[in-house]
Amino acid sequence: MSDDDIVEKIRKKYERLSGVLDERSRRVWASAEAEALGYGGQGIVAKATGLSRMTFYSQNLDGSNENNSAPPHPRIRKEGGGRKKLIQREPKLLSALEALMNPRLVVIQKTPYAGPV
Repeated sequence: MSDDDIVEKIRKKYERLSGVLDERSRRVWASAEAEALGYGGQGIVAKATGLSRMTFYSQNLDGSNENNSAPPHPRIRKEGGGRKKLIQREPKLLSALEALMNPRLVVIQKTPYAGPV
C-alpha cells in the first residue's frame, strides 16, 4: 500500500471521528495511529489530519504514554487559560462605554458632518 493510500485511509478515519473527539482524545488517537504505522507514521498522520507534528511529541515523547487514564475532571485545558476579559485588562472601559451610551450625556452635533477636509 502506498503512502498516498495510507494518507487517504487515515483522512477518512479522522473525518469520521473528528466530530466526537475532544482535544485530548484527538491527540491520543493520532498518536496511536502514528505508532501503529511505525517509522514515518507521525508524518503520515500529520499530513492526513492537518495536525502539527508537535502534537505527537507532546502526547508521546519517549515512545510510551504513561498518561493514558482519563482526566480526573471534564476540563481539557487548565483553568484560567485564554484571553482575559477586556474589563479586567481595562477597568475604566465599562464606565467609559456607559457614559457614551447614556442619553443624558449625549451631545447632538449642531452642524451636519461634511466629511473629511
